[in-house]
Formats: sequence, structure tokens, C-alpha cells
Amino acid sequence: MTSLVVVSHPDPNSLTHHVARATSDAIHAAGGIVEIADLAAENFDPRFTEADLALFKGKADAPADVLAEQERIDRADHLILVFPMYWWSMPALLKGWIDRVFVAGWAYEFTSGSAFEKKLDRLTVHLIPVAGDDAQSFERHGVYEAIRTQIERGIVEYCGATVGSTTFVHESDTKSRGALAAEVRDLSENIAARVAGLERVGTAAYS
Repeated sequence: MTSLVVVSHPDPNSLTHHVARATSDAIHAAGGIVEIADLAAENFDPRFTEADLALFKGKADAPADVLAEQERIDRADHLILVFPMYWWSMPALLKGWIDRVFVAGWAYEFTSGSAFEKKLDRLTVHLIPVAGDDAQSFERHGVYEAIRTQIERGIVEYCGATVGSTTFVHESDTKSRGALAAEVRDLSENIAARVAGLERVGTAAYS
């Protein structure tokens, strides 16, 4: 299996990047092929421009940077998004990447007679949000359901892809380094097992 790990954080020494590297290493150790896309380091432009609008209207081809991202995803069986939680969702950089890359004609398509075709059914997507708050707060305020609605259903399933797992890293600012290290090691091994088609006993999609 081939995996693409997409990480969105400006600091390469952040916990978010550590999670992305640990996940990539675990997949590689399990025998998988993995590529990391560091959107900040690669200076991906998340702005939806006139060129993107022309593509959406069917008046132009995909811009070169969008086409390159689509080709990168096309090489993968599993897409793993690692990002810090901003306002109950993802950072603007990652959202802009989705806005520009997951477009009509590639991720989905309206065909004749207004029929709708989902085009990413071959892809499995894993979400790893890194959050400062605790799980009880997320449950109490409905954040889990917000992620299910906005990202799992509104993006992943809308395009026909499968939600493989959603695993939160909670209390990222307050847990001890040792506790975080153990948690990251466990979640990275869980993701690697899922990519390899092996379910780890006792794991849950939300944790």
C-alpha cells in the first residue's frame, strides 16, 4: 500500500510534525510506501484564484500546482491528514489545499442529467487532529460531531472516499512529554496497521 501524509503546520519542530513523521516511519517500518507533503515548507498557495474559478467553470485546465497535488494523491491508496485544530476545524492552509485540489472533474463530477459521480472511491482517508483541549470538552461541546459533519461527511465521503480513522491527540499543551510520546507511538502504529489492512485490538476511530 502507498500512503501520502499531508501535514499543515509552519513549525517543523511542532507536535503536529512529530506526529506526521512518526506515522510515516511506522508505515515505512510496516513495509508500506509513504510520501510526506509538508504544505508550509513547500509554500503551497491555498488561495482560490481566478485560475481555480476558471477550472471550476470548465473554462480552463487545472493550474500546475493543483495538478501536481492531484497526481500525488492518485499515487496513494491512503491519504493521512495531520493538522492542529483551529476553531473546531483545520488550518486555512490545509482547507485551501482541499478547496483547490478536491475539485469537480477530479474528486467528483456532475454528469448529464444532473447526475452526481463520486470519483475518489479508491481512496481511504485518515484524520489526525492535534488539539489543546481534552476529550471531555470536545464531547460536551459537540466538536466530534462537527468534525464528522464538516470533514468526514462534507469532504471525504462527499467525494466517495472512505474514512479509515479519525484519531485525536488531546491536551497537546498540557500532557507530559512522556505521555505524548507514548500516545503518538501508539496512534502511529495503529494507523500503520490500518494501512496494512490489520485492525489493532482495542482501537477506536475517536480517541
